[in-house]
Amino acid sequence: MPSVERRGNSIRVKWWGGEYLLDDEGNPTKKKKYESASGPEDGVPFQDEDEAYAYGLDRESDVRNNRHRPRNKDRTMMSEYCDLWFKSLDLRVRSNKTYRSRLDAVIKPYWRHYSVDQVTAIDYAAFDKFVTGKYSASYRKGVLAVFKMMMDDAIVKYRLREDTPIVEQRRRGKYKREQVRRKKRNLPIEAIHKVAVNAHTIWGYSGWTYIWTLAFTCMRPPGESFGLQRGFCSAHWPESEPDKELREESVARYRGLSALRVQYQTYVADGRHVLAAPKYDSWRTTVIPPFLDEMHNAVLASHRSPWLFVSMTGKPMLSTNFKSDYWYPMRDGADERPARLRYDRWQRPEIPPVPELAGTDIYRLRHWAKAKLDEPGDIPKVAIEARMGHELPGVEGTYSEVTLAMEERIVEYLQSVWEKEVVGAGLWVPPFPISSPDDLLNEAPPLFSGLPVLEN
Repeated sequence: MPSVERRGNSIRVKWWGGEYLLDDEGNPTKKKKYESASGPEDGVPFQDEDEAYAYGLDRESDVRNNRHRPRNKDRTMMSEYCDLWFKSLDLRVRSNKTYRSRLDAVIKPYWRHYSVDQVTAIDYAAFDKFVTGKYSASYRKGVLAVFKMMMDDAIVKYRLREDTPIVEQRRRGKYKREQVRRKKRNLPIEAIHKVAVNAHTIWGYSGWTYIWTLAFTCMRPPGESFGLQRGFCSAHWPESEPDKELREESVARYRGLSALRVQYQTYVADGRHVLAAPKYDSWRTTVIPPFLDEMHNAVLASHRSPWLFVSMTGKPMLSTNFKSDYWYPMRDGADERPARLRYDRWQRPEIPPVPELAGTDIYRLRHWAKAKLDEPGDIPKVAIEARMGHELPGVEGTYSEVTLAMEERIVEYLQSVWEKEVVGAGLWVPPFPISSPDDLLNEAPPLFSGLPVLEN
């Protein structure tokens, strides 16, 4: 039972908080650890002894019903809790990086003067308004999602709160339709050709091939395309596949077809270049049309790197500032670079902009690739989604599978698109950089293990 006592003009109630005192070695003793309060809220005293006694009874009821939060934990500051919560996460490397960024950039600075239990629904509404006014809709959504997970764990896992400050209710006030997806402008294949020509001007034949690879394979840029190794390209794969069972199955299946293997993505983690599984562990085999196979062979024959795509100076693409040095000039155009020396490799003509791609990310090419596969209407959805690295949900995903006939249809269709809409339309196509694209340089090892491989 709680005990109530007067101390001068104040009234104090004391109750057992469900914990025991610890000895010098940190082990619990038989002595109970009591908690006390001088009012129902900080700075608000009890009016009389009956109110104090009732408050103590409520706290003991919370202890018996496993709802009690020890008062010494009420002072856990949000900045401290952010670090505690982040250390408890078990996510993929890139997700960890994203969560850490949202915590350090937005959540910790905003809530640094609050304790965990001080955050109210009104405070959260102000935070939502602040984030909405300062950041994009997608970033706002990500920040609020992280904050919601933190509050849920504060209640269920750490018992630092009794309820959530996030109140979800029906819309009130001025109606404003939320734009879920950015509206896509029509993107004809002529626009893809323009950006490929610009890529050729900036980056040479590798740039030309890179653009058409994204447009005809549905690979995720830049991670999966930068991580495509020589040994997983159609010139060597599936004979170079290290997994014996997959190698034997693929050699038998893809006889007469060209295929590459999406095995890794590569990116920078903690300041170092690493290999990791594709997004959502979407390892997959991607059949490619003959024209793209020839392009890849020509690029491989032009250098000795273990990667398919290398920078203008022959280094891995991760060492570049891809957006500013490659994509933006391809998309937005660039001024002429006159020769400063007699043989200046940086010399290049003026690059025209591609208006259809203005303001878009290179990921738009992956969207275009998906739409192009949807156009004929006779390519099964399961084959398209598998090529994208997606899994179909529900019963359809459980029972559907990609057959060889589906993949042959994809190759046939993509080759016809190239022959009809690019070559047949009279659009410019650069010559191969070597006399014969079959004259491959094989000095580089087919498979490369020079980067750390992250399991998650």
